[in-house]
Amino acid sequence: MPVQPQTTALLEPPLLVFILLLNLFVLGTSRLRAVIGASALQGVALGILTVTRHGEVSVEIVAVAVGAVAVKGVLIPRLLHKAMRDAAIEREVTPLIGFVGSILVGAVGTALAVIFSSTLPLRDEDVGSLILPSAFSTVLTGFIVLTTRRKAITQVVGYLILENGIFIMGLALIAAMPFLVEVGVLLDLFVAIFVMGIIINHISREFASTDIDQLSSLRE
Repeated sequence: MPVQPQTTALLEPPLLVFILLLNLFVLGTSRLRAVIGASALQGVALGILTVTRHGEVSVEIVAVAVGAVAVKGVLIPRLLHKAMRDAAIEREVTPLIGFVGSILVGAVGTALAVIFSSTLPLRDEDVGSLILPSAFSTVLTGFIVLTTRRKAITQVVGYLILENGIFIMGLALIAAMPFLVEVGVLLDLFVAIFVMGIIINHISREFASTDIDQLSSLRE
C-alpha cells in the first residue's frame, strides 16, 4: 500500500533534524543514561524513516523498520542500561575533547556535511534533502564519541551512532541497496554490541572500572 508522497515529504525533514539534534545532545551531555536514551530515540527515528523513505508499506519494509526499532531502540539500550547498573557508573568523566568542544566540532562537521553533500551528484528528489548530511554528520558524531570518550559503555554507544549514520546512508541509496544488506547491517550491529557488552562486563568485574585509562596500568 503506497504512502502518499506528501506524507513522506512532511515526515522526513523533521525526523532528520531530530536525528541531528540528538547527535549534538550526545556530544554535549555527560550523563550515560541520557546518552543511551538518545541513541535509543535515534533507533526509533530510523525505523520510522525507513518506512517514509521507501514510500510504500510492504512486509519487507515493515520487517526492516521493526527490526531497526527493536534492536537499536529497545534491545541494545536495555543491554547498555544493564551494563551501566552492573558497573555502577552514572557519568562520563571528562573526555579527551570537552563537552563544549565536542558540540562545536559536531556543529562544524554538520555544516561541512551539508556543504559537501551539495556537491555530490544526487537524484532530483534528493536535491536539498538532509538525508546525506544527516548520514555524514551521524557517522562523524559516532566517531567523535568512539575516539574521545573514556568509558567503555559510551564507546559502545559511539559505535551504535556511527552505525546509525551508515544505516541512513543505506536509506539514501535505497534504490541500489537490497533489503538483505540492510538486514545484514542490523545483524552485524547486534553481534558487535553483544561482544562489546561481554568485554565491558569482564572489564568491570576484573578492574572495578570501565574507564579505559585504567587499562594503561596493565603490564605484560
